[in-house]
Amino acid sequence: MYSYPKKYLSVAQLSEKLINSGLTVSSQDDVIQALTTIGYYRLKGYIFDYIDSSTNQYKNGTNLTDILELYSFDSELSHLLFNYISKIEVSLKARLVQAFQLMKDPLILHDPSAFKNKQLYWRNQNMLASEISRSNDLFIKHHFNKHEGAIPLWASVEVMSFGTLSKTIKNMRTGPKTPFSAFIKNYKYKTVNGNVVHPSKDMLASWIQTISVMRNICAHNSRIYNRSLSIRPQLISSDAIYPQPRYNGLYQIMLTMKYLRPTNSSWFTFVSEFDELLVKYNGVYKLQRMNFPADWKVHFLDCLEQE
Repeated sequence: MYSYPKKYLSVAQLSEKLINSGLTVSSQDDVIQALTTIGYYRLKGYIFDYIDSSTNQYKNGTNLTDILELYSFDSELSHLLFNYISKIEVSLKARLVQAFQLMKDPLILHDPSAFKNKQLYWRNQNMLASEISRSNDLFIKHHFNKHEGAIPLWASVEVMSFGTLSKTIKNMRTGPKTPFSAFIKNYKYKTVNGNVVHPSKDMLASWIQTISVMRNICAHNSRIYNRSLSIRPQLISSDAIYPQPRYNGLYQIMLTMKYLRPTNSSWFTFVSEFDELLVKYNGVYKLQRMNFPADWKVHFLDCLEQE
């Protein structure tokens, strides 16, 4: 068995380690409380801005309160993002059901001819079958008991995970009079020339996949602040940062949330709540740590009215 080189440290030892590294605290009890309710490893993600890399010590004047406030900001930010992403998820599901009604087949999700990549279809079908079989929803049990286990489109979509939903949309067949042609009409943007166009399927899929990743981060209470993501959504050119950053941050993620917004009014409300959060924690965070440009608000409020 592999012998891990680092020793397990008790809460008391971790507390001493933080204090000996130059962290200012009101009392050791405050440190112990933070370590027992949040944890050393989780707090460590918020410490980087306060460490002097040349000495590996905390910068002069760094207080435990500073780190805890940054943690609180990130926690409230996570809840705010998750709440709006949930609204996006609900709207995606509703619009998917509406789009597939063109086929006039309640069991269309179980027909591989409606999808482009058959191998991917069967992988998605396996995930969907698992989600249906695990469901305790009464409407699923009703179809088990009354309809020989046949689960129609509208019921299947309701129990889909965001990941399965994303893969299902990505694999839809394209072309005139297809469900995808109806689905994509819900999303549009202005080009640099002022023309109103719908995104390509690849662009739309990149938005949904990005939102799915952020949803999982929020759902697992993982850190958002000062976090780099390798996923690269295809941004509208007027919103992109040049030169493009090596990694994407929250700014790029929130732009995809704007593109996928259920309604303009819901998005404006969300941006207002986000701005209120920034004001509440002014001086705690750094916008550049989330890849935000100075004119971020202009980009967030530049929305095309939906028809």
